[in-house]
Order: sequence, then structure tokens, then C-alpha cells
Amino acid sequence: MPRTPEETMRRLLELMLAKDMDAVADLWAEDGTAEFPFATGAAPRRLVGREEVRGYLAGFPQVYDVREIPAITVHHTQRPDTAVVEYHATGHSVRTGTPYRMDYIVVITVRDGLITHFRDYWNPLANATAAGTLPELLDALREEATR
Repeated sequence: MPRTPEETMRRLLELMLAKDMDAVADLWAEDGTAEFPFATGAAPRRLVGREEVRGYLAGFPQVYDVREIPAITVHHTQRPDTAVVEYHATGHSVRTGTPYRMDYIVVITVRDGLITHFRDYWNPLANATAAGTLPELLDALREEATR
């Protein structure tokens, strides 16, 4: 029996903690998408297909050392293939060594146990601070504002 959206998301988070990015990407349908509506600067806003997701995730463990995801709240929707998931992750930045806590809200849709659509709402300022790239993000925002 295929995994539900909640089961798929819980598996994704287990694999993130294990730093198995290939297995995380394997949770996507071949043509599944990932969207990051709050992405800014050089961060992608949309990825199309499992292999684009795989490429995006490849360097994640070299940037973030996620140590714990202490609480997950799942909101079931009227659509059995879609759920809204709230969670926060704690760990430290590999680049700076500083601790971080990142809050997420994800809307996940699955078909046959694979992710067809993944919308990830995260804070770009907290992300850049944790990654040690805040100055670069601020420069990119200034540049965008002057266009």
C-alpha cells in the first residue's frame, strides 16, 4: 500500500536526519515539483523533476547539520493526497558552526506514495544566517530592489 502524505513526509524527515539526500530525492515522482515561494537571491523558486530535486539536495549536508526535528504537526486536508505539515529543525551551520533553528510549513501532495508537489515555506533570512550567507543575500536583495 502506498504511503500517505503524512507517512511520506515523516520518511522524508527521517532521511534528512540520516543525511541520505539520494533517498530523499527518490521520494519524488519522476515529474514531481518542489516550490519555495519565499526563496530569494540565488535560491531556486521551483524545481521540476526528481533529478532537479536530487541536484538541489546534493550539497545540503555540507551546509546544514540537522540534528533534531523535535515536533511535527500534520494538518489533513479534504484531499486525501495532500497534507500541510509544520515542523522545526535544529542543528548547526557547517560553514559557521553556529546553532540554528529553522521553522517550516510544507504543503505536500503524493500519488502512489511519491511526491508530486511540494511547497516549502521557510524564512530566507533565517536560512541565510544559518548558512553563513546573509551578506550575499542582502546584496542580492539590494540589487533586485534597484531594478
